Amino acid sequence: MSGRESVREWVVVYLKGVFMGAADAVPGVSGGTIALITGIYERLIAAITALDPSALRYLPRIHRRTERAELRAVLVEMDVPFLFALGTGIATAIVSVAHVVDIARKTYPGPTFAFFFGLIAASAIVLYGHVKIDTPRRLAVAISGFVIAFVISGASASGGLPNSPLFVLIGGAIAIAGMILPGISGAFFLLLLGQYTYLTGVLSDFTEALVGLATGGSLAAVIEPGIVVGAFGVGALIGLFSIAYAIRWALATYREATLTFLVSLMVGALRLPAIKVLENTPDVSPIAATTLVLVATIGGALVLLVDRYTADIEFS
Repeated sequence: MSGRESVREWVVVYLKGVFMGAADAVPGVSGGTIALITGIYERLIAAITALDPSALRYLPRIHRRTERAELRAVLVEMDVPFLFALGTGIATAIVSVAHVVDIARKTYPGPTFAFFFGLIAASAIVLYGHVKIDTPRRLAVAISGFVIAFVISGASASGGLPNSPLFVLIGGAIAIAGMILPGISGAFFLLLLGQYTYLTGVLSDFTEALVGLATGGSLAAVIEPGIVVGAFGVGALIGLFSIAYAIRWALATYREATLTFLVSLMVGALRLPAIKVLENTPDVSPIAATTLVLVATIGGALVLLVDRYTADIEFS
């Protein structure tokens, strides 16, 4: 492979990461679904499961040429360059979309949450096509999922859930599962836990502070949001090797029951964006109502459009 072809390959992987990140950054389509569409899902899972912390043993002797060569060979074998290129693309999109969402939420809160409502509702409809609630056990699972999400989303909407670094860490661990598994949105879990709008704002502040630091800004402005971003990153790493594996096992072992639970979570969680839409739409005029319905419809149509091109995908 020539150098030019190699660079082109990594650019393509980076762009696929951008598409994944854009999906992960909103509570609708899963980045895992985008990975399936773009044909890199199996390679992504293989690379993640191939990661071996024992490679760190080369770091103390990294100044030696032979050790550097061995470390490079190990990293290539684990497909770390692929994960780096993909992860860079994901991070680029998440930061960009988070900034847009933060502005939209502050400027047009009602339509923004109406858009989220459409995304989540359509996702529930899509997943519902993969389940059958035809036994008492599955009905019990569906009811429990709905009740759990309904209660948590109510607490989230009222600000009853904390935004502490520890809770952000937990949110990161849960969200990463949705970010790499098809059919589940990581941003949805963050919205359910009351962390989504908080984290998009923090991430936007963090990136702006970093840019400001390069132009003579204050380091203190970077540290405060940086702690939150770091906590989320640590949680994501923990969840990557625990919760994500657990959900994959559940989907493989109890597929119908797991999907039933996830669908019910989505339906119950619709309470949160509905509350936010009502809170931020004091004047429910015909024009305002039409705007909200139109925005929600657009959000739902985006999810259904993706589903149209992933009809042959098994969410397992």
